Amino acid sequence: MTLCADDFAQSGSISAGILQLIDAGRLSATSVLSQSPRWPELAGELKARADRADVGLHFNLTHAFETPAKPLSHWLMKSQLRQLSLAALRDEALSQIDRFAEHFGRLPDFVDGHQHVHALPVIRDALFDAIQRRWQQNPLPYLRSPDRLGHPGDNRLKSLVLRSVCINFDEQAHERGFATTPWFGGMYSLTPQADFAGLMQAWLARCPDQALIMCHPGLPASDADDPIAACRGREFDYLAGDAFAELCRRHQIAIARFPVETAVAA
Repeated sequence: MTLCADDFAQSGSISAGILQLIDAGRLSATSVLSQSPRWPELAGELKARADRADVGLHFNLTHAFETPAKPLSHWLMKSQLRQLSLAALRDEALSQIDRFAEHFGRLPDFVDGHQHVHALPVIRDALFDAIQRRWQQNPLPYLRSPDRLGHPGDNRLKSLVLRSVCINFDEQAHERGFATTPWFGGMYSLTPQADFAGLMQAWLARCPDQALIMCHPGLPASDADDPIAACRGREFDYLAGDAFAELCRRHQIAIARFPVETAVAA
């Protein structure tokens, strides 16, 4: 199983928590918000651990850093109506890819999206084009397929909406030659009341070989611009603890990097 922490470089506390979990062998991937002003200073610490975890691009259109960003509702509506500029989105994807590579020294191992925007119609096409322009002779990165969501978490409506707005992403990615994650988990309400430990038990009981589960850990902090700050410390504490290690042993699960060479791609 690949356990991927999203949002690396969003803040210092998030990034520090992710690095600690990689060091402890509790994570095998993380995806980077390369627009963050913190990315240049954090890239070296993550690169030093690149032999232990996949490092990807967390393509972002909704979290504001040094420039404003539009909310997810905007991208959901405009993508479904096909009222987005393919060229502008391709340029944005190229910019984020280039900023990742500038500071990391190479291209990402995989690409996913903040709030799953990478899999929305029109945005996905722009991202496919940008990746194929930048990778050229290099092996393509693998992609996270939100439409392969295998467990609804604690919010069936949220999971139904996600699968609906991202429908056919996996199929279209395969048509463009990308390897994709065959089973995806980790979706939940991201509220302080959520039972993350219980949900992880449900995900691990159901996930098949080569599954990918996302998570959002970080060291406790009061980040004013982070709507899920209250959840991050709880996730970190559970993933760092003995109960999670025992759960993995019980289900005979190894936390490992995604096996691209065995993934199905057209």
